[in-house]
Amino acid sequence: MSQKAQNLRLRRTQKLLREALVELIEERGFESLTVGEITERAMISRAAFYRNYQDKYALVEQIFAEAMQVLFNALATPATEHPPELWVRFFEHIADYERLYRALLGRKGSPWFVQKMRATLIDLLKQYQRLAAGYAAPRQNASTDVDDFVPTLLAAMLVEAITWWLEHQRPYPPEAIANRCIALATAIFTETGTWR
Repeated sequence: MSQKAQNLRLRRTQKLLREALVELIEERGFESLTVGEITERAMISRAAFYRNYQDKYALVEQIFAEAMQVLFNALATPATEHPPELWVRFFEHIADYERLYRALLGRKGSPWFVQKMRATLIDLLKQYQRLAAGYAAPRQNASTDVDDFVPTLLAAMLVEAITWWLEHQRPYPPEAIANRCIALATAIFTETGTWR
C-alpha cells in the first residue's frame, strides 16, 4: 500500500473514531465508555484502534495535543507580534471541534480532560505572559508561587469561559470571546505585575 493510501486510511480512521467518541460521550458520558464501544460505533476493528492509540485517553489527548502544538509553534515564532491572534485561533479551534469540547467539558465529560486542558493552558498562558505588553519579563523579586498562581487561575477561568461559551451555543464569534478573555487576562497580568 502506498504512503498516500496509508495516510488517507489513517485520517479516515481518526475521523470515524472522533465522531464515535463524541456521539458516545453525548449519550453516555466519557468515563463509562470502553474502547470496544468506540470501535463498534466507528465501525473499525480494535486492532486499528490500538495501532494508533493506547486507550480512549490517548485518543482524546492526541486530538487536543495536535491543536495545541499549532498554537505553541506559533508562539515560538519570533515574528509573533500579535499574541491576541493566537487566542482567536484557539477559539476558532474550539469552534471547529465544538461537539467534542462540549461533550468533554460538559456534565457528562471527563474530569481528566478538564485537568489536562488546564495544564496545557497554564503552559500557553506562561508563554503569553512573556509576550503580553507590560509583562515582557519576570519581576526580579516576584515569588514563584505568584508566577504559578496567576496562570493557574487564568487557565481555570479560560476553561470555564470555554464551557460557558459552548453551553450557550457560542453567542459571540471566536474573535469576540477571545478578545474578552484576552482583556481579562491582560488586566490580571497587569494588576499582578504590581505585586511585591
